[in-house]
Amino acid sequence: MVRRRRMGSDSFSLVEKTAVVIGGGGALGTAIAQGLGRAGASVQVADVTLEKAEVAAGVIREAGGSADAHAVDAMDRASIEALRDNVLDRAGSVDILVNLAGGNIPEASTSADRSFFDLPIEAFEKSVGLNLFAGAILPAQAFGQVMASNRAGGAIVNTASMNAYRPLTRIPGYSAAKAAVANFTQWLAVHFAQEYSPLLRVNAIAPGFFLTDQNRYLLLDDSGGLTDRGKTIVGHTPMGRLGEPEDVAGAVVWLVSDAAKFVTGIVLPVDGGFSAFSGV
Repeated sequence: MVRRRRMGSDSFSLVEKTAVVIGGGGALGTAIAQGLGRAGASVQVADVTLEKAEVAAGVIREAGGSADAHAVDAMDRASIEALRDNVLDRAGSVDILVNLAGGNIPEASTSADRSFFDLPIEAFEKSVGLNLFAGAILPAQAFGQVMASNRAGGAIVNTASMNAYRPLTRIPGYSAAKAAVANFTQWLAVHFAQEYSPLLRVNAIAPGFFLTDQNRYLLLDDSGGLTDRGKTIVGHTPMGRLGEPEDVAGAVVWLVSDAAKFVTGIVLPVDGGFSAFSGV
C-alpha cells in the first residue's frame, strides 16, 4: 500500500523562509508583505524610497514579525543586484520573490482629449519598461540566479492583470505590457524547471479591479463615487465589489508555500469572478 502524506496547515507555513517583495510599499504590496509575515516569513520590503518600504516593514514588526526595509530602483539591474546582495548578507538566502513593480501610464491611455493616434511611442516604451522589465525580467535575472541554487528550491510571483486575459478599453500600453508579463511568467517557469531546478517555481497573480493611486482617476469621480467605468466594472464582477488589498495576500501566500509545490507556470485570477463572467 502506498502511503500518501496528508497536507496539513503547516504546508502554508513560511517559517524560516526569506521573502523579498519589490514594490512592497504600495497598497497591494503592503498587504502581501503583511500576509507573508503572518505566515512566518522574514520579509524584505523594497520600494522606490526607503521611507515607503519602511512603512510596510514597520507594520510587520509591530505585529511581531521580522521585516527590513530597502530602497530599490527596479528599472536598474545594478540597483536590484545591490538589493539582492544586501538581503543575502542579512539572511543568507532568498526563498521567495514577489514582483509588484508596475502600473498604468496615463500617457499611454486614450481619453476624450487623447486619441490612439496621438499616443507617443515613448509612453508605450515606459509602460513595457515598468511592467515587464522592472516588474518581471530584471528581478528574475538578479534573484533567480541565486534562487536556482537553493536546495529546497523557491518561488517567484509576478503581477499580471485582468488585461492579460482580455484587453480593456483606453489602456493599450498597460494591456500589452501585462499580457507580456503573463507570457514571460509561463516561459520562465518552464525554463527554470528544465534548465536549473524543478523546485524553483514561477507563477503570477492577475488581480481584478482594486482601487489604487494609479487607477483612481479612472474609477472614482471628483465626489468619490464610481465613474461610469467603475460602475461597469462592478457590474461585471459577480461578487459585486472592487477588490481589497487583503484579497490578494492569501493567494500569494498559497502560491509561494509548499501547499502549491506542484504549481508552476500559472496566472491566477484574483478578480471576484470577473474573468469568468460573460455578461449574461
